[in-house]
Amino acid sequence: MTTSAVHPFTAYFDAAYAAVPVMAILRGYSPERTVELCTRAWDLGLTQVEVPIQTPEAVPSLEAAVAAARERGAEVGAGTVTTPEQVDLAHQVGAVFTVAPGFDPEVIARSVELGVPHVPGVSTPSEIQQSVRLGLTWVKAFPASVLGPAWIKAVLAPFPGVKMVATGGINAANAAAYLDAGARVVSLGSALEDPSQLDRVAALLASRVA
Repeated sequence: MTTSAVHPFTAYFDAAYAAVPVMAILRGYSPERTVELCTRAWDLGLTQVEVPIQTPEAVPSLEAAVAAARERGAEVGAGTVTTPEQVDLAHQVGAVFTVAPGFDPEVIARSVELGVPHVPGVSTPSEIQQSVRLGLTWVKAFPASVLGPAWIKAVLAPFPGVKMVATGGINAANAAAYLDAGARVVSLGSALEDPSQLDRVAALLASRVA
């Protein structure tokens, strides 16, 4: 696999995040609550929603979100995908993309086989370099709150073609700092459940939407 042409995964995420640089992550909620928060995210203008499937108990929530997305004409991905088997499961359920907390060649290989766009997690330049070598220029900076905006700005200097999704500890108060540092997307979780943050999320979207 080379980087001479645009990788299909890159093309997918380029289009998915062309207008809205914010993604919702809905972890640990019941299927019913997951659908409620999906609807809230879509109503706010967030086009991408991720439901982590770190345990089998989380799969029904992903299934419910996928069903709601189909009715809405929206898309849902699976997060915390750490094994090839979870890639298979996400694909079977109907997730349109997968996201991992780390860089795993086997997970990436299975994603390529199934044609399911994948974002690997990175926290070092070495992991970014390996991702780029495989043609994956969209990566997840995790845990973003530990790495910080300064890390994102610094590490993008030698990797100008990389597009980062800042995830972990991001909320309505600090999201702008990560976007200003060069992150292309920020992932919000609990902010969507906190009424006090919703207005700030809406304001962030209004200021950043292309």
